[in-house]
Amino acid sequence: MLEKYFKVKEKGSTVRTEIMAGITTFMVMAYILMVNSSMFAELGVVSYQAIYIATAISAVVGTLLMAFMANLPIGLASGMGVNAFFVYTVCFTFGLSYANALVLVLLDGIVFIILTVTGVRTMLFEAIPKCVRAAIPAGIGLFIAFLGVQNADLVVANSDTCVSLASFNILGGKAGWAEIMPRLVTLIALILIVVLSYRKVRGAVLWGIVGGSVLYYLLGFTVPGFYNGFLERLNFNPFTAFAAWGTEAFGKVFTEGFDFSGYLAEHTMTDLILIVLTSALAMCLTDMFDTLGTLYGACARGKILDENGEVPNFEKAMLSDAIATCMGAICGTSTVSSYVESSSGVAEGGRTGLTSVVTGIMFLLAMFLSPIAVLIPGSVTAAALIYVGALMMGGVADLNWQDISVSVPAFFTIVFMPFTYNISYGIAFGLISYILIHLLLGKVKEIKPFGWVIAALFAVMFLVSH
Repeated sequence: MLEKYFKVKEKGSTVRTEIMAGITTFMVMAYILMVNSSMFAELGVVSYQAIYIATAISAVVGTLLMAFMANLPIGLASGMGVNAFFVYTVCFTFGLSYANALVLVLLDGIVFIILTVTGVRTMLFEAIPKCVRAAIPAGIGLFIAFLGVQNADLVVANSDTCVSLASFNILGGKAGWAEIMPRLVTLIALILIVVLSYRKVRGAVLWGIVGGSVLYYLLGFTVPGFYNGFLERLNFNPFTAFAAWGTEAFGKVFTEGFDFSGYLAEHTMTDLILIVLTSALAMCLTDMFDTLGTLYGACARGKILDENGEVPNFEKAMLSDAIATCMGAICGTSTVSSYVESSSGVAEGGRTGLTSVVTGIMFLLAMFLSPIAVLIPGSVTAAALIYVGALMMGGVADLNWQDISVSVPAFFTIVFMPFTYNISYGIAFGLISYILIHLLLGKVKEIKPFGWVIAALFAVMFLVSH
């Protein structure tokens, strides 16, 4: 039944492969449950437990929508970057309440649905030059690899050079074993994944994660105090978290979101209108192009693109994302988006929506067994991100590097993603530079009409969000 519905054999996969891929995707996405909860808890009006459940439920809904509507191996969850914009800019800087900000997320989702139903999203994607589209997978690869080395604490902030390599100088006393041990686990897990992949072992990334986790907890015995309070932190009772979600987050967008009296007490109606329009626009554009880039990058990596080089069931995939964003607002979390980490599952052989079904089920189980997800150390999932990032660099071989009119925009697309910590910014710099270069070279006919519109929208996004 599964093979018939998802066309598993037709896509060149097996049920076992899809299951392994779905579990892998979940394991490298699971960090969002903890990161998103911690970030929103800083607002002081909603708890860690409430957002944990909100994040999990919206991920389940979004990922299953992607599975059954678009039949693609893409996981969805609250997007990194947009959640930071929600908390630190819209709430802390602009002064809107948590519930007010959820209204912006809801507007974001509604606009997405309209753009998708009208077919405008397809036109937007096709307007992106081929050189930029070819560079997207490589840019995403560098971006998620950068996420990986940061999560592993291999690359750290430096006041002089912005970033630098973390210290391994245990002999000189500059770094302790407690700091170095997780970094070594990342490197060992990464090498393990590479070796298993080279040996054609199915589930190489998954087994690398499992092996790395076991090693992490074994080495934990060599770190003084590593297991202090470990058992006390385990709690398998999910009902407390569900109760918190029901009272603190669920439906707040409707019960409290449209009450802007708190903001208007210190600001004018003009200020409110401007903030709502610009913030919703920033969320909309960021999520739209993050999703476009992720869908194309993941599908290109798995050779899932159709004969025209397009994402199969593209409109249905985008509609799934749009509906999931609305669900995120109702659940009480920020914009739900397609995840670049889905490339890990694609690298494991995931080719159909069955992979997403498994990922969704894992998120569902995570609501009841949250400590299990917490036990997977970030140093291990980081290894998977670095590995997948390396795999995604292969697409640059298809670029014509001798023609600088296309190679430079492609280069901008690639490097600005990790440099700005944002996928959509990479696409923006690639597209805008492409248009300017071809305009000055007199090659205006090579610029698609909608390309001008997208470039203008990106320019507006920069103006209102920076």
